[in-house]
Formats: sequence, structure tokens, C-alpha cells
Amino acid sequence: MLLKYFYDKSLAHASYMVGCQRTGEAIVIDPGRNVSPYLEAAASEGLRITGSAETHIHADFVSGSRELADRVGAKLYLSDEGPADWKYQFADQHSSQLVKNGDVIQIGKVKLEVLHTPGHTPEHISFLLTDEGGGANVPMGIFTGDFVFVGSIGRPDLLETAAGIIGSAEAGARQLYHSMRRFRELPDHLQVWPAHGAGSACGKGLGAIPSSTVGYEKLFNPALQFDNEQKFVDYILADQPETPFYFAVMKRVNKVGPELVRNLAPVKSPALDLLPKIARSGQTIDITPATGFAAAHVPGTINVPLNMLVQWAGFFVDYDKPLHLIADPAELPDVLARLRSIGIDSVCGLFDEGAVKAAGLRTESYRSETPQQLRERIAAGAVKLLDVRAATEFQEGHIAGAEHRFLGKLLREIATIDRSRPVVAQCLAGGRSAIATSILQRAGFDVTNMSGGYNAWKAAGLPVTHA
Repeated sequence: MLLKYFYDKSLAHASYMVGCQRTGEAIVIDPGRNVSPYLEAAASEGLRITGSAETHIHADFVSGSRELADRVGAKLYLSDEGPADWKYQFADQHSSQLVKNGDVIQIGKVKLEVLHTPGHTPEHISFLLTDEGGGANVPMGIFTGDFVFVGSIGRPDLLETAAGIIGSAEAGARQLYHSMRRFRELPDHLQVWPAHGAGSACGKGLGAIPSSTVGYEKLFNPALQFDNEQKFVDYILADQPETPFYFAVMKRVNKVGPELVRNLAPVKSPALDLLPKIARSGQTIDITPATGFAAAHVPGTINVPLNMLVQWAGFFVDYDKPLHLIADPAELPDVLARLRSIGIDSVCGLFDEGAVKAAGLRTESYRSETPQQLRERIAAGAVKLLDVRAATEFQEGHIAGAEHRFLGKLLREIATIDRSRPVVAQCLAGGRSAIATSILQRAGFDVTNMSGGYNAWKAAGLPVTHA
């Protein structure tokens, strides 16, 4: 048996390929939309991908199962658990098998037993792996999807916070409690292979270690220590990360079936003289690093650097409207793969960043100042300080007088922000506040970015509060 691990850092998404070297078959667990890494790995190992299995209808990325079915004829193994509203609607378009608790998926000598593990979502399943060609013929590990993570457990509130199904958060939390109790009955030796690592919004406090064991999680995972259902419910529903707006889109896309990449429209290169109007009236993202954007940019553009693109674009982009980019054309394949991984298929135009600069269209800039430069104006109330970090970060400590405005909601809430004073945007270290500064400036605010953010403020010995 061959087990190969894949990790998309920008999504904190883990997927897996399990192969039977005797028969040359392989199955991919929870694939991402960019299926090239799986195809390349299979080819290098002399395997052919014959199956693709999903633990649930994902909310944070576009699934690659349909892509694998189209590219190599992979059979899809999809959950048939949960209510009618959360069934896969594209299953009959491909060779597929709808599976329930206790069903077995056989790929050569590799056996995957289906376990229904609801809570994160009603239809969620996990896969218990046995290598029947290895002699022992007992389970060796479990693919837990978004059920159990290293050091955490999947959040049960997404159907309510993302899809708007009122009351589903508590119901999911109670399902999750009973799934957790069943997980604790599994043998300690089983390896645990989750679908996400640190940085994912699918749970709180996820560990950065790629795998664990059932025994270790029983001992040290905070979410597995409860024997009282209500205390577990209270714990798991508290202090969850803000839900990205695009999660609702992903749920719908993955339920009805994502568009195949080969069917997406090509990206064009509009005439440069159209850029100023497009930037003012439409949505244009400049992926230039923040320091370069601060020094000179096209008015009306929003700055989301490449390394932050997947994390934040889903909050800002209107999926129903055309999107233009300012980037190096050589980076376009990578940029498109990242955006398409969260279902942003509406990129219609690319402006070459070099040509934009040469044409003199970067006519706007913004200020960045240190905490020492800003402290007196902040203390005197001469400026409005906007802390754009997550709510949990703000509660742990913030600058006195700061107004909390989570970055992900900033564009939607822009009309509610007081314009009577100049604004200072601040985050932990300056990266998120740079994005916020571009959004605020686009809306006409007199705005300054606090360089170094809250960390620099504390390092300078300036006062903070927890009130």
C-alpha cells in the first residue's frame, strides 16, 4: 500500500492518495480542485486513480472529485447520510456510489470502511483504512475529514453562520458530541489523518502537525475531554473563527457540482486605458506586495498580496460580478489556481503590472506610520483607530479607544464607519491592516496604516487594555 499526503498551505487543506501497488489502483480522499498534483504523483508511482472519496460537502474549497471523474474517469464515493437538503446533486452525472455507515470501499487490497460522523455537517463521514495486503488485516488509521483535527474538532455552526440554517449550530454540536464519544471508543493505535491544519476556519485551535493518533488525541485534544453534553456544546460553540462569506457559496457549488476547469472562460488582456474606469466602477484586485502598493497604486483598486489572496479574497469578491487583476502575467496560472480553489471563476481580465506602472497609472499612495508617530493623535482622539483583527484577538488585548472592525466584514460595513475624523487601520503586524487601508481609501477615507500593528505598539511599551 502507498499513502501520500498533499497539503495546500493557502487553504490549510490536507488531502490524501491511497494506492494498492499490487493492482496499480489509487483513490484520493478529499481532493482539491487543482488535481494536477494527484495525477502527477500517481503517474510517478505507476498508479492510476480509479476513485475519489469525500468526507462531506466542503465549505472552504472547491472539491476536485468531479474534476477527477472528468479527467481520468474516477468513480466518486459520496455520502448518502444526512437530510435531503445535503445530498450531492451531481452524483448521477458520473460513475458514483453513494455510501452510508458500514459500507466498504475496496481499491485493490485497500479497504475503506465508512463511518457516519455527523456534527460538523449532518452528512459527514470518515474512512477507516485497512491494508489487506499487509498481513495484519486490522485498521491502521482513519481519514477524519473535518470531524477530528490534531488538537481540535470540527465546528458545528457553519450551516447556520454560512448557509443561514437557523438552529443548526446547536443541533450539530449535539451530534458532534455523540460522534466524539464514538471516536473515543476507537483503538489508540489508529493514525488520524484530518482534512485541515492550523489556519483553517473549519475549527478553532487546529494544530500544525499533519497527523496524530487516536490515543494521543484522547489524551490531549481539548474537545475530547468532555463527558457532559451541555458543557461540550457550550465549549464548541464559543469563540469560533469568523465565518468567511464565501463558505455559503462553496456549500452550494460542492452540492450541485463545480464547473469543470476546462469549461471556464479564458482571461483576456483589456486595453490599459480602460483600467481607471474599471477600477473605479468594478472590482479590481492588485496582488502587489503591500509596501509597493502603499507607495503607488491605481485609484479604486484593492490590495490583496498573493500570499494572502485565498485567505481574504472570498470575503471581498462579489462572485456574481466580473473580476479584474493587476499582476505579472507569469503569475497568472498560480493566481487563477488559487482563486478557483475557492470558486472565484469570474476573473475576466488581467492588467500587466509592469505595463500599468510604465503607463503612469499608479497615481495614488497611502501613509504608513509607526505606533510612536501615531500615539499622541490616538490618545487625543484626533484619529479613529480601527482594529481589523478577529474578535478573539481583539478581546485578548487591544489599544484603548480602538473600534473593532473585522477585516472580512469591512467592505460590507463601510457605510457604517464614521468619516468625521481621519482613520488609522491596525492589525497584529501590519499585513491585514494594509488590505484594510486599500479598502478604506477606495471608499474615500483619509486613512493611515499602522506599521507593525499591535505587536509594534506593545513592543514600544505603549499601553493596552483588555476591557
